[in-house]
Amino acid sequence: MKLERRKKEILIVVAILIIQTIIFIIAEINKSYIHMDEAYSLGLANYDKTEIQENSDFYDNWHTKEYYEDYLEVNENEKDNFSPVYENQKNDVHPPLYYLLLRIAMGFHIGTFSKWSGIALNIIIYEFITIFVYLIIKKLLRENKNHQIKSAILALLSSVTLASISNVIYIRMYALTTLNIVITTYLHLKLLEQNKSNYKLLLAIGTLALIGSLTHYYYLFYLAILVIMFTIKYIKQKNYKELAKYLGTIILAGIISLAIFPYSIKHIFFGYRGQGAISSLTNIPQAIVSICEYIFITNVYIFNNALFIILLFIFGIIIYRKSRKITQTKTKNKYIKYIAIPTLFYVILVSLSSPYKTLRYIMPVGNLIFILVIYYIIKISENIFKESTMNKVIISIYLLILIMPVVSNKVIDLALGRKFRSEQETSYSNKTEIAENLKNEISIPINIISNFTNMSLDDILLYIKDFKLEPEVLFSDKRNITEIIKDNSSLPALYFFDSNHNRFLDDILLFTYINESYIVKDFKYSEEKVKNITSQKDTSNGILIFINDGQNNDEILNIIKNTLNLNSTRYLERLNSSDVYLVK
Repeated sequence: MKLERRKKEILIVVAILIIQTIIFIIAEINKSYIHMDEAYSLGLANYDKTEIQENSDFYDNWHTKEYYEDYLEVNENEKDNFSPVYENQKNDVHPPLYYLLLRIAMGFHIGTFSKWSGIALNIIIYEFITIFVYLIIKKLLRENKNHQIKSAILALLSSVTLASISNVIYIRMYALTTLNIVITTYLHLKLLEQNKSNYKLLLAIGTLALIGSLTHYYYLFYLAILVIMFTIKYIKQKNYKELAKYLGTIILAGIISLAIFPYSIKHIFFGYRGQGAISSLTNIPQAIVSICEYIFITNVYIFNNALFIILLFIFGIIIYRKSRKITQTKTKNKYIKYIAIPTLFYVILVSLSSPYKTLRYIMPVGNLIFILVIYYIIKISENIFKESTMNKVIISIYLLILIMPVVSNKVIDLALGRKFRSEQETSYSNKTEIAENLKNEISIPINIISNFTNMSLDDILLYIKDFKLEPEVLFSDKRNITEIIKDNSSLPALYFFDSNHNRFLDDILLFTYINESYIVKDFKYSEEKVKNITSQKDTSNGILIFINDGQNNDEILNIIKNTLNLNSTRYLERLNSSDVYLVK
C-alpha cells in the first residue's frame, strides 16, 4: 500500500512538472526581446570584457551584425575558454556560479545566439524548485486530508504565477537563487526534525550555503535570518554541541566561498552596489515607500493582481470568526515560522537595499510568499468550512488567480478608454503631451498612487497607459519593432549615442539583425559628420536611426534628411533607452 502511494505521488509530481514546462516553453516562444541585464548575463559569461562598449573600435566605426552577436554568443575559437566567467565577475557586482552554468548552456549553441540557452537552464532549475516547494508544502499540510494532492496543486500554481514565469524567462541568476533558497529552507525544516545532528544533512546545508553565496549576495539575507533563528533555538535548548556543529558548518562554507571568490568582500563592502545597499538600509523614511512599492509588485506578479481580493477574503474570515466566537485550533505548526520569518525579513531587507524597486529582487522568495498566504487561508478557515466546502474555496481562489491577468487587462482598458490605450508617442519628447491628455480624461484617482512612489505623475500615467498584466520580461510590446527591424535589416543604421545615457545593451539585440550599423558618439549636430559617415553607403532606400536620451531628436532627424536628401520620417517605437526611426 505504501509503495502504491509512493508511485502515485511520483506520478502527480511528474504531471505538474510536465504542465509547468509546457507553460514555460509557450511563454519563451512569445518572448520578443531581452533586457540589458540579460545581455549582460550572456556577455559576462563569454566575452573578454564586461561591456562591448569597452572595445576601442566600438564608436565611430561601421560594424556588421556579427560584431554584436559576438558579445551574445560563444564562438568556435572561444568554446574552451571559460576565463571570462571568473574574470568578468571580478569587475562586475555578482559572484560567478550562475555565469558558469550559463556559459556551459551557451556551449550547446556554438557560433549562434539563442535565447534558449538561458531559458533551458532556468526551466531545468525550476523543475527542482517545484519539487522542493512541493516537499515544503507537504510538510506544512501533513495533517490535512489528501495533503499530497493539495500540495502538488499548490506547488504547480506557485510555479505558474506571473512572477515564476518571469523568473524562468529572465536570463539572470534569480531562478538559481530561488532554488538555493527553497532547498536551504527544506534542509532546515529537516534539521528541525533531528534530535541529533545528521552529518549528511549538515553537509548538505553547508553545500547550499556555499552555492547560494556564489550565486547572489541577497541569498545571504535569507540565510542570515535562518542562522539567527537556529542559533536562538539551540541556545534556548542549551544544546551548545549541536550549535557548534551547525555554526561551524556555516562558517566553513563562508570560508570556502571567500577562498573561491575573495572579490565578494570588495563587492559587498566597497563596490558601488554594496555601498548603496548599506546606505539604503539606514534610510528609514524611504523604507515605507519602498515596502509599499514591493507590496504593489507582489500583488501584480506573485498573485496575478489578486492579492487585495484575497486579503479582503482573509479579513472577512477573521471578522466572521470573531463575531461567531469561533476559536482557532491551538495546534502549532513547528515549520511555519522558519519559512515566514526569513521570508518577511528578506522582503524588508531587499526593499531597503535594492537599487531599483522591481520584481527581480523578490522573485527568489516569490513561491514562499505565495504558499504562506494560501497556507494562512487554510488555517484561519479551520472549524468554519467542511472539508468539501474548503476545497471549493481554495479552488475558487486558484481560479481567481489564474483569470485575474485577463480580467485586469480588460479593466484597465475600460478605465482609460481604448483611445488612450492605443495612442502612440510620435517621439519620446511628446510623452508629456500624451500624459496631459490622460490626466484630463483618466477615471481613476491617480493622485493617491503618487503618494506611494517617487515616480512623477506623468511617468505614472504613461506606465498605466502601456501596462499589461503579463510576465515582466515577455516584452510583447517589442514584437512589432523586432519584426520591422528584421524586415529592414539591409538598410544601414546610425545610432546617435549620448555617452551620458549609456544603456546600449538595452538595444543590442536589434543590432544583431542589422547588416551594417554605426555608433555615433556624442554627436555635435554636423551635416559634414553625417556626410562623411554615410559617404560609402547606399541610403537611397532609407536609413534606420536610433537616438538615445539627452539629445534633440528633431534636429538630428532634420540633419539626416537634409544631408541624405531624404523626405519622410517614420517613428517606429520607443525602446528601453532610445527612439527608433525609419527615414526615407
